[in-house]
Amino acid sequence: MFIVDLMAATANAAPQNKFGFAEALQQGGFIAYATVTILGIMSFGSFFILFTKWFEQAKILRQYNSLRGNFWRANSLREGSTKLEKNSAWRQVVDDGLTAEEQHSKMVDSMEAHDWLHGSLARSEATINARLASGLPFLATVGATAPFIGLFGTVVGIYRALINIGIAGSASIDKVAGPVGEALIMTALGLLVAVPAVLAYNYLQSRNKRIAEHLSGFSTDVLANINSRGVVKPAAIAPASSKAAAAATTKPVTTTPTNTTVKQ
Repeated sequence: MFIVDLMAATANAAPQNKFGFAEALQQGGFIAYATVTILGIMSFGSFFILFTKWFEQAKILRQYNSLRGNFWRANSLREGSTKLEKNSAWRQVVDDGLTAEEQHSKMVDSMEAHDWLHGSLARSEATINARLASGLPFLATVGATAPFIGLFGTVVGIYRALINIGIAGSASIDKVAGPVGEALIMTALGLLVAVPAVLAYNYLQSRNKRIAEHLSGFSTDVLANINSRGVVKPAAIAPASSKAAAAATTKPVTTTPTNTTVKQ
């Protein structure tokens, strides 16, 4: 019993920590809670967009790797489109190109087929790129505004510290430690939310640029295939047998020298 009473007395005599995160929020009141809530929503939205867009980009890149080995081996674009996944970006480009070709055959004006097909495929690329870029403005907004939201909480915390100093008539540590600690916490939270958002934006933007390059090249190949009635196919992703045949035809032929008599 003596030991228990001693431990209880020690616990009661121990100083209570009044400068934790919860205490800082309580001292900040509505403004502190509102600032933390806004920063929490921004952080959750940033990570949600990061993971969802990353999986979407990974799926498109995986489809592109599969496309290189299977699509151009088909006899026609329409047959090749059936090998692509439904609702994929690559199938959309092919379907839009075939649709534009059918529409041009029904047109009565003198617009050239190349211009019409090129414009239709460009619109298809723009639609896909716009869908891939959705959500990135939110990351840019979070990266640009989160530090200022944290700074707003910092300014309010410092203002409250100055008010407490004025009321107390002296700058004692117990009057200013809580508001100043709250101010520092808000600044740290703002940076903690902004930095991952900026990194995620730059990372996703770089992957979108790579996908846009693949889309542009694929669209150009589809346009050339349509204009040539299926004759032109990308040589870089032709079947291995065709590459071997091409290498065999371009291999230099060595001949053995023969004795010839040159008449003077």
